[in-house]
Amino acid sequence: MTIASAALLLFLILDPLGNVPVFLGMLRRLPPRRQRIVLARELLIALAVLMLFLWVGKYVLELMHLRQESVSIAGGIVLFLIGLRMIFPPPQGLMGELPEGEPFIVPMAIPLVAGPSGMAAVMLMGSSEPERLGEWSLALLLAWAATAAILFSSTWLYRLLGMRALTAMERLMGMLLVAISVQMLLDGVAGYLGLTPG
Repeated sequence: MTIASAALLLFLILDPLGNVPVFLGMLRRLPPRRQRIVLARELLIALAVLMLFLWVGKYVLELMHLRQESVSIAGGIVLFLIGLRMIFPPPQGLMGELPEGEPFIVPMAIPLVAGPSGMAAVMLMGSSEPERLGEWSLALLLAWAATAAILFSSTWLYRLLGMRALTAMERLMGMLLVAISVQMLLDGVAGYLGLTPG
């Protein structure tokens, strides 16, 4: 996996377009300047959490005696479920009921940006090829920067594209995520059975 393909995968998992309406709804009660501060804080917290999982995930897996194939299969299943929820969102939204007041860590940083699928993906990257942690960190930074750019321009995007276009783009991202998750699942099963993936 190249840096570009890893960054694209992480960008799809972070799902910034799907988060635009949710973030707008959660921040609308705050003054514009405070909205930017809260958004920046939550994005930085999410980045820190994902970096922690990327760099420490390998040791957590070793401590728990989990094989790389298990993480690949589990990550594929989680990504598959997230992708399905993006294609067929439940009536209460992708993340269900959201708490009132100014958000802090939950639910904006975790799980909207740094969700279980993102944590599983970076942990899998870090544990499968630990010698490329620098490259994976760069891929994560690129995906995070693109996510931050979209979320900071969410008001403008919402006005420009409208809800229908954002929903259509999120469904398309969900379909790509489902395809990636199936590949992760197949790679994990192939690795477990001792077959060559691909």
